[in-house]
Amino acid sequence: MSDFIYLASQSPRRLQLLEQWGVRCELLLPDADEDVEALEALLPGEAPAAYVQRVTGLKLEASLARLQRRGLPPAPVLCADTTVALGRRILGKPADAAEACRMLADLAGRRHRVLTAVAVGKPGARGARRWSALSTSWVSFDALTPAQIRRYADSGEPLGKAGAYAIQGRAALWTHHISGSYSGIMGLPAHETAQVLGAAGVRLV
Repeated sequence: MSDFIYLASQSPRRLQLLEQWGVRCELLLPDADEDVEALEALLPGEAPAAYVQRVTGLKLEASLARLQRRGLPPAPVLCADTTVALGRRILGKPADAAEACRMLADLAGRRHRVLTAVAVGKPGARGARRWSALSTSWVSFDALTPAQIRRYADSGEPLGKAGAYAIQGRAALWTHHISGSYSGIMGLPAHETAQVLGAAGVRLV
């Protein structure tokens, strides 16, 4: 059994959730010369589920290489990626408030999917073993006025968030239905995370 894991994510929400679940974490963040954004590039015609799982796998490979390069003590490495999908269209992180407004206008009054893939790699003498899982949730938003969308975008909360919103923030005020994993919508699904960590020898309960 491992007494701690490496979290290869810059998301404060993922760290907060793991700590809430009693998991000891050490951050394994990219080096300055690593191009993490390049890992999130979308392939032509790629479906949302295939995309989020592929990106999570790439993040895990980069993180395991980082662990080895730094000569750190071996322990399971956890990676995750979240994407928002409207049909087959993927809504990533908005570049600015104007793009956030466009995304939110598309989501307003409609139902969309939030997909979060999780993956764990466990270093070993014969190479790393890997486990992965996918969480899919559905979120329904109220209709929103342009003024409401603009005020939310101006708050800064949508920036850095897939789909331009944070379910644990002000966006909850117009979310009238959720089907699936609330923590998955936040960025780390509890059930799937427990499964992959358990397979890697980390007991949560």
